[in-house]
Amino acid sequence: MLKSIKTSVVALILVSTAIIVHAQKKISEGTITYGLEYKLTDEQKSALGGQELPAEVKVKFNNGLTKIEMEQGPAMISIISDNNQKTGLILVDVPIAQKQYAVKQSKEEVETALAGMGKFSDFKATGEKQTIAGYSAEKYTYKDDKGGAHELWATKDVELPNTGTQTYFPGLAAFPVKYTMVQRGIETVNTLKAINDAKVGAISSAVPAGYEETTMQALMSMGGGGE
Repeated sequence: MLKSIKTSVVALILVSTAIIVHAQKKISEGTITYGLEYKLTDEQKSALGGQELPAEVKVKFNNGLTKIEMEQGPAMISIISDNNQKTGLILVDVPIAQKQYAVKQSKEEVETALAGMGKFSDFKATGEKQTIAGYSAEKYTYKDDKGGAHELWATKDVELPNTGTQTYFPGLAAFPVKYTMVQRGIETVNTLKAINDAKVGAISSAVPAGYEETTMQALMSMGGGGE
């Protein structure tokens, strides 16, 4: 019933870290839409069993908190990140089974997840520019902690509140509009499609009433995903 939740959560769990500050137009609250392109190995495709991963994701943000909502099979999944406290919450609602689960993520768990994605530094603007989602973007090169070279596109046209990228692309000083993330072996290209500044209301990191608290390991076991 929850078979594909693990892969989907892994692919999206840190998408909400896709924003950084230091820009021009200030937007304090709204929704960011990203297009997602996956570079899956044959083994990863086989593990999906023919199920498709989302082609886009919407990230709501307000006051340092972000929220991603997605449907996966019979389940509705919400991923909430408190980027000020560096904690998280995953909510899984399975109406057909009348089950609701909540998984809290501690600061230590979030930091461990971020550490597993590698550390990036030495950001350098190349001068090459293009327009992405209506924003003037410039290509940057950077390095990981294993000496690998990478590139991304970022803009200084917008300024957003703390939504997490400070810990993912520290020192970039621009808002990434096209970049690649690798999480537990899943490589995903994230491309900005739009930023909507319509109000989204308060985002809470508290476990809602009626949700059964559990662990990520237990949740994955319910889906038959194991480790």
